[in-house]
Amino acid sequence: MSGLVAILFLADLAAGFPFQRVSILTDIGFIVSSAILAYMSWTIMEKPRR
Repeated sequence: MSGLVAILFLADLAAGFPFQRVSILTDIGFIVSSAILAYMSWTIMEKPRR
């Protein structure tokens, strides 16, 4: 899911689609947030279960 959010806001940052590049700071914030979420999800998946 975080990958889809990252792709969506990267597309907006690069081409202005689908949000017409209203706020570049918001685009960057969502890209960073999705990267953090992807990292957290990945580390939880690798954690061994008891």
